[in-house]
Amino acid sequence: MKEIRQRPRIGIPRALLYYEYYPMWKTFFEHLGAQVVLSSPTNRQVLAAGSSRVVAETCLPVKVFMGHVLSLVGKCDYMFVPAIRSMEKRIHNCSKFLGLPDMTKAAVPECPPILEPDIDVDKGKRELYQAIYKLGRHFTWDPLKVKKASEAAWQAHQSYQAQMCLRGQTPLQAMEEMFTAGERGIGEGKSNFSFNIALIGHPYLLYDEHVNYRLLPRLEEAGARVFTTEMVDKGELDAFVTKLAGGPYWTYDDEVVGAGGYYLEREVDGVIGVVAFGCGPDSLMVDIVQRYAKKRSKKPFMLLTLDEHSAETGFLTRLEAFLDMIQRRKKIKCA
Repeated sequence: MKEIRQRPRIGIPRALLYYEYYPMWKTFFEHLGAQVVLSSPTNRQVLAAGSSRVVAETCLPVKVFMGHVLSLVGKCDYMFVPAIRSMEKRIHNCSKFLGLPDMTKAAVPECPPILEPDIDVDKGKRELYQAIYKLGRHFTWDPLKVKKASEAAWQAHQSYQAQMCLRGQTPLQAMEEMFTAGERGIGEGKSNFSFNIALIGHPYLLYDEHVNYRLLPRLEEAGARVFTTEMVDKGELDAFVTKLAGGPYWTYDDEVVGAGGYYLEREVDGVIGVVAFGCGPDSLMVDIVQRYAKKRSKKPFMLLTLDEHSAETGFLTRLEAFLDMIQRRKKIKCA
């Protein structure tokens, strides 16, 4: 009797660049006949497990990532941990993304074999295509099949970005609709908002509800219509990065500097920046936005810094005080 070959299982941690590229990754692997295994949402146990495997100075997003890797051990045949060096010419990525595969091997030695494509757009298309084909050879030696899988993956990524921008959806809502067809956009179907709030920051901080104490749901419950980076055209974000910083240096400058500049000049009642404690690039980016908010804009701006030792009570107190100020300002304007 002929043995049925099981589909290889690819583990994808629900952390870091998951929020940016998961539809693309999922589409690529499934077109090559693999099964994608996604870790569960972050919880206290995941964060504690990740924190126990790295030194204390490691940034919060990496601790969360390691916790998700640990949660997938024993549930998959391969772990997908790309080393993403650059996504645009002469623009650099944070070192945590460059060294993520090596950090994972060191922190989680029991991890299954790691698929670690080296993505560096700065080296040109030839190097990028070679990295994609090298990744695809784990599942097939047919280059045409890899090519078709990569084209389908890129189309999924384009649709994902367009859906968020045009329909005002967060990554979580867009993915829910793409894969299960049943989620609404932010505020879709509502009309009783009291004020508008813009959130700026990296998706792995804005949309991990355990790390940020359910920030988005709390804002909506308070009557705020929430606007995020994904709802803005990439060209406009890049224009504000150039305006505020003279041009991009870090890969994800647009998520903080670009979105901050854009919303500080738009009809929102306040802007909230969310960063991770001890993150070097974030500290530089948010400083640019804070200076711009103080000198060039009259919009209220609040910075929320997250780490695993943050107290929820203090976090909520600051948030409530900021929202109260926003509401008082609106009442004074309407009087």
